[in-house]
Amino acid sequence: MNPQTHDKPRIGITLGDINGIGAEVVIKALADTRLLNILTPVIYGSTRVLSYYRKLMNTEDFNYSQVKTKGQLFAKSINVVNCWEEVIEITPGQPSKQGGRAALLSLKKSVEELKEGLIDALVTAPIDKNTIHGEEFPHRGHTEYLTQEFNAGESLMLLAGNNLKVGLVTEHIPVHEITKHLTRDRVELKIRLLEMSLKKDFNISKPKIAVLGLNPHAGDNGLLGTEENEIIKPVIADLKSKGKLIVGPLAADGFFGSNQYKAYDAVLAMYHDQGLIGFKTIDFSTGVNFTAGLPVVRTSPDHGTAYAIAGKNQADESSLRQAIYLACDIVKTRLEATQPQQQP
Repeated sequence: MNPQTHDKPRIGITLGDINGIGAEVVIKALADTRLLNILTPVIYGSTRVLSYYRKLMNTEDFNYSQVKTKGQLFAKSINVVNCWEEVIEITPGQPSKQGGRAALLSLKKSVEELKEGLIDALVTAPIDKNTIHGEEFPHRGHTEYLTQEFNAGESLMLLAGNNLKVGLVTEHIPVHEITKHLTRDRVELKIRLLEMSLKKDFNISKPKIAVLGLNPHAGDNGLLGTEENEIIKPVIADLKSKGKLIVGPLAADGFFGSNQYKAYDAVLAMYHDQGLIGFKTIDFSTGVNFTAGLPVVRTSPDHGTAYAIAGKNQADESSLRQAIYLACDIVKTRLEATQPQQQP
């Protein structure tokens, strides 16, 4: 086999925590070789880990090529970049610091090659924030790490599915700290990042955005909290005066329960569970986590390591497959936007 020329999106895929379901869903998602007609997959992890799970899952027909020369990928093949040489014990369903180290090595290598332009997008399998956390990774998750690595200043955690897109003002922080991070500047920034991404990454020319309130009943005119009147409403009024199609603040329960979300291109939630409970109820199997606002494309499945079913060949690969497809779509959308328009 010969290294390929760059004629399809090169999609990097990390294995995530080697004791979770990452390797399993990667193998399942890439087992459909038709994917190789539209993209070149590059797995960051270990051939040993893949061989282990391939045998455990009894899928011996899953084949790949090891990348021996940096950046030299193989046509019509699943490429694997080995990110460590030492033997790291694989214990499906049992978190370990070794597993966290492996996840970090995979992530670091993929980011390095993404920065160098050797891949066009990155899809990250789930990590265990407890085992990966340390001096080299003091972050709450992938989103914060990638925002720092690509000097983005700020980014937006955006969940995208077949029926719904949900962005978050605050992400992985304790509930009791939410109000500390809720400012006019932050809400406005997240709305602008959401609008920009809908235009740039999803090709929606005039996005219509719904903004949720923080408190029950969106504050009930100040009876149940002041954040809506003091923070959220002024931002929305200012942006609407500039021609933005923004509605809110809306009560989250009624918004999702009455299917109001269908009238909007995206929703901005104030905190993690407010947005993700609705999103995962509606779009769990097709949900993808996309980091908007970065100069690079990064997606991931919207589930975790799922230790309870790791190594049992029970994991559903649908979300990872959708993450791969979305990464391809956004790469192509951004590329088309940079190409000069042909005159009729």
